[in-house]
Amino acid sequence: MSIKVNVIFYSMYGHVYKMAEAIAGGAKSVPGAEVSLFQVPEVLPDAVLEQYGAKAARAAFAKVPVATLDNLTEAHAIIFGTPTRFGNMAGQMRNFLDSTGQIWFKGGLIGKVGSVFASTGTQHGGQETTITSFHTTLLHHGMIIVGVPYSEAGLLDMNAISGGTPYGATTMAGADGSRQPTENELKIARYQGKHVAEITSKLFR
Repeated sequence: MSIKVNVIFYSMYGHVYKMAEAIAGGAKSVPGAEVSLFQVPEVLPDAVLEQYGAKAARAAFAKVPVATLDNLTEAHAIIFGTPTRFGNMAGQMRNFLDSTGQIWFKGGLIGKVGSVFASTGTQHGGQETTITSFHTTLLHHGMIIVGVPYSEAGLLDMNAISGGTPYGATTMAGADGSRQPTENELKIARYQGKHVAEITSKLFR
């Protein structure tokens, strides 16, 4: 049987979007996996995005459709991506998840696979707390959480500063946003997507 994997993300400057593409690429490598990318609705006005210098950056992934609640319930697995805001998910993602009360009431996500990846501004900017605090919402929905096992050797790479945790793939944008995801970070992201799709395929086969 085929499985549906939806990658749902929020990205302000494009770092999480690049990771989302890598996640999706990994998931697509699994036979029978139908993979789609969605971005959660923006809540900031254009004037604020322009002030932050994000409006032009967001144009690069404007083609990605905006997620709806149906994109949650239709999927066998959902991989969420978010930048960090003080060690937690971005408000845009929180706003989207806070609208899922009726899905929760009906148990619409129980037994589905959930996974999370993230981006921070600095090496110690809350990569792990963002993902583990995100897990709380997924557990309330009854989802089965999948991370990144140490069979992905990129987690052990000590040759360069790199994101990547057993909780999920991560990258670091740098204080000025100029740092882009490294090949090791993208490799871990691809592994996460592949691993989630493989686990999902086994669960729903």
